[in-house]
Amino acid sequence: MLEGYCLLIALSWIIYTNLTQTNMSVKMKAEKSQQEYFQALIEKMPKIRLPQDSKILKASWLNSPLGPMLAIADEEKLFLLEFVERRHLEREIERLQKKINATIIFGMTAPIRSIEQELKDYFSGQLTTFKTPLFLLGSPFQQTVWKILQTIPFGKTFSYAELASCIGKPTAFRAVANANGANQLAIIIPCHRVINSNGALGGYGGGITRKQWMLDHEKKNKANTD
Repeated sequence: MLEGYCLLIALSWIIYTNLTQTNMSVKMKAEKSQQEYFQALIEKMPKIRLPQDSKILKASWLNSPLGPMLAIADEEKLFLLEFVERRHLEREIERLQKKINATIIFGMTAPIRSIEQELKDYFSGQLTTFKTPLFLLGSPFQQTVWKILQTIPFGKTFSYAELASCIGKPTAFRAVANANGANQLAIIIPCHRVINSNGALGGYGGGITRKQWMLDHEKKNKANTD
């Protein structure tokens, strides 16, 4: 009886291990496929004939506990940081290229190295404020909203109505929500810290599951650092 029980446990462990390895293999293949997709997307973008002083932007693939992210920067500032599963990310990249008349190639720059390390520190609970230099590409209204977003303390949340009041336009909460959605610097400009007035999460371009995870993560780590 005991031998049969031990055999059952051993077989269960083998099945579990095989399933885990299979799931990891599927996940790794999916991430590799995503990475190859975005690399192909960037490589096939039309290369504009640039004046001497025009920008060259570099894109890098960054791994995170919440899934892979894409970072785009020049040698001085970070222009974009998004989860690769964000809806319409391809259009974001194309708009970025056209707005600043840039060519985007795969590579690494100092701001990308900086944000890669800061993200590791953020996800490990060691970092509450990002210092990687940013390039904000948006309308004056959008940039005003994004700057207010950067003042929301780690571990805290604002409602869309509160955010609208902060910019002196208390009835403009829908416009504020749209500016939130136009944010191209996920996590760093913390649009995930804005929720509905009734406490519901509201929307998030990177997905509600990620938004909830980050809010929980920040709340827990704020308590650890207080």
